[in-house]
Amino acid sequence: MLAPLVLVLVLYGPKWLIFLAVAAVSMLAGWECLGLTIRCGAQPPRAAVLVALAALFAGNFEWPDQTLVIFGGLSVGLLIWCTFRSSVEHMLADATSAIFSFFYTGLTLLGLTTLRDESNGASLVVFLLCTVWAGDIVALYVGRMWGRHKMAPSLSPNKTWEGAAGSLAGSLAVTGLLIELGNLLAQWNFVRLSFADEVWWYWLILAALVNVAAQVGDLAESALKRSAGVKDSGSLLPGHGGMLDRIDALLLAAPVLWYAQVIR
Repeated sequence: MLAPLVLVLVLYGPKWLIFLAVAAVSMLAGWECLGLTIRCGAQPPRAAVLVALAALFAGNFEWPDQTLVIFGGLSVGLLIWCTFRSSVEHMLADATSAIFSFFYTGLTLLGLTTLRDESNGASLVVFLLCTVWAGDIVALYVGRMWGRHKMAPSLSPNKTWEGAAGSLAGSLAVTGLLIELGNLLAQWNFVRLSFADEVWWYWLILAALVNVAAQVGDLAESALKRSAGVKDSGSLLPGHGGMLDRIDALLLAAPVLWYAQVIR
């Protein structure tokens, strides 16, 4: 139900609103990730990590070319905080949990805002979201109907190789539809959604890379939940788990797409 609103925000939203929305998602996911580490015995400073996440996005908004410097400084700040506020017995677990959660739900999601800020940024983010969503939906139905061979039963018992193949096919199919839609809209002088700056096979290669990264991201979050002994990261979205459950694929897919664009 939220997908159309997200796409409208990506296509028409001002830069500050997109940063605010992604930062809010990051902080919610960060809170849940810290909750998983608490279930594993750590005692990370939740408030300090949330402040660091907010500062990371604010710093990236003002000084995008200094992102790694800001991230490094805030990470050191969390280390110092844990050094003086955590007990000696928990200091290592607290610091590593805090900095990991800061990285996992913060730096990774900056890929969304960085991509959106490019000249064809709206199209890139729409491409990213649609390929991830399509892959997830197709994998669900293909896995239920034809799934026989387990992919990683110790991490996610319901995931199968058949579902993974269906996921890849879904991402490739929706990429083809996006390219055709972009060409159609170009005839009406709608340039907010355009994929004409690259050849069609380049987008298909990107779709495959993004899909694989998304599936690995999903498995990584499943491993975190298994380690913490929970089924869902939270209960923010009734029937769908927590925020971290909804964006787990994007946490790896967004950086992969950003790196692919940088290399290109």
